[in-house]
Amino acid sequence: MKKIIALMLISLIVLSAFCACGKKTEDETYTDIVTAAPGETAKAGEHTRILFTMENGGTFTIELYPEYAPKTCENFEKLVRQGFYDGLTFHRVMAGFMAQGGDPNGNGTGGAPETIPGEFANNGFEQNTLSHTRGVVSMARNSFNMDSASSQFFICYTDNHTSSLDGNYAAFGKVIDGMETVDDFLKVQMLPNGNEVSKPATPIVIKSAVVVE
Repeated sequence: MKKIIALMLISLIVLSAFCACGKKTEDETYTDIVTAAPGETAKAGEHTRILFTMENGGTFTIELYPEYAPKTCENFEKLVRQGFYDGLTFHRVMAGFMAQGGDPNGNGTGGAPETIPGEFANNGFEQNTLSHTRGVVSMARNSFNMDSASSQFFICYTDNHTSSLDGNYAAFGKVIDGMETVDDFLKVQMLPNGNEVSKPATPIVIKSAVVVE
């Protein structure tokens, strides 16, 4: 009888040790997420990825970084899952600066029904230290209202001329694949738009945007 009890105890100890090796604590998981370098290949489940397919067949993938802008990422993913961006355009494209899209009006005046808080330093959100370098994705907003972002976003073309945006706009992700598709927007003829030449003569249409499961 004593031998049977001893064997049972040994079995329980071995089983407990096996389970502990295969399980991460919540703190360990959080550490993995926040230390993953933007632009690097993330491990499964760490960062949401969004696949954009353009009407001309080109594709690019955006990786979201909620460790910098959690509500911004949540809102962006929600809109993608709702199919909000399907059929919309990139209405403003400027070489050496950025490509902006996500406006249902197609001219920079529209957005989603809900607005979100501006998650950037000059709005009291010090957590967002993601710099506006090439490929980084950020939210457009009304210049007079820091909490006016909704659906419009932009993708940076260079490391130059965009650093001034740091702390003033909510950077929240990065193009990790297919940046050449975004570069191809610049091949479209641009027309005057106010005091800049940035309006595509031929619409640059998003066929679909989906979460990569």
